[in-house]
Amino acid sequence: MKLESESIGIDFGGTSIKIGVVKGEEIIHESPRINPQGHTSANELIAILAETVTNLIKIFPNVSSVGIGVPGFVDFPAGVVHNLTNVKGWRNIRLADEMEELTGLPCTVENDANCMTIAEWKRGAGRGYENLICLTLGTGVGGGVIANNQIIRGANYVAGELGQMSIDYQGVSGNYDNQGALEKYIGNNQIAAFAQKEYANKGIEKTLEECFPHYLSDYAKNGCEVALYCWDQVAKKLATSLASTCWLLNPKAIVIGGGVSNAGSYLFDPLKRHLFNQLSEPFKDNLEIIKAAFGNEAGMIGAAVVATQR
Repeated sequence: MKLESESIGIDFGGTSIKIGVVKGEEIIHESPRINPQGHTSANELIAILAETVTNLIKIFPNVSSVGIGVPGFVDFPAGVVHNLTNVKGWRNIRLADEMEELTGLPCTVENDANCMTIAEWKRGAGRGYENLICLTLGTGVGGGVIANNQIIRGANYVAGELGQMSIDYQGVSGNYDNQGALEKYIGNNQIAAFAQKEYANKGIEKTLEECFPHYLSDYAKNGCEVALYCWDQVAKKLATSLASTCWLLNPKAIVIGGGVSNAGSYLFDPLKRHLFNQLSEPFKDNLEIIKAAFGNEAGMIGAAVVATQR
């Protein structure tokens, strides 16, 4: 029987870098997290990552590869990071080559939302689906697309940015001067601001902090009509974007993760209603809306899977 190999998965977040040894769908060891902020250069941070990997290799000698998921645009075959979201000084960095030289292991670099998508497709809630959309809902909205049993990367390896798709051509300007980008309406901060306004309209004063999604879920659980309305509106905005995606790609399942997905039925029930109302029969027949299996571990698991399979 073939033994499952071990790989190191690195989830490079804007405020925290998670590094774990992954075997199958299990993280068998996680190193102390690294704060990427405050380092003087990309080279300094790469040296810290390489040192951590090297120490892990000593403890886990069967580790065969390293995968890194980053929040930015990536040239996947070349392992080049074009830029990083929320981390300065990372432009056109040959991350894979530098890590390979420092650690002696083959290294793969992938977009973090693609890592989440691959984790769910290969090991989690999307296992067995050949046509699948994955979304992660948090501070921003990330996404990935599986079509005909392969991940879609596009001509320049940056496809799948579902959070940048427009739901209003005259809407809020996005980070890339794109009008009405989805994440500008259903990111954590935007949900909180919308909820605070709705409470104010009802004469209820709440701080912005008190309106963040995890609090809204608690309010909804207690039957708060304002919270239930807010979740319905979040679902409606998400459904508008997903409807366009479904018309284009005809997926069999949509997997949704990230902190916002923890709202559970308060998000998923109205989402199904609004989405199915915008689709004809061949597109919504047996279409499944599924909560992601992995939480904060998805990035590490997905990065390790990409490295192992490559």
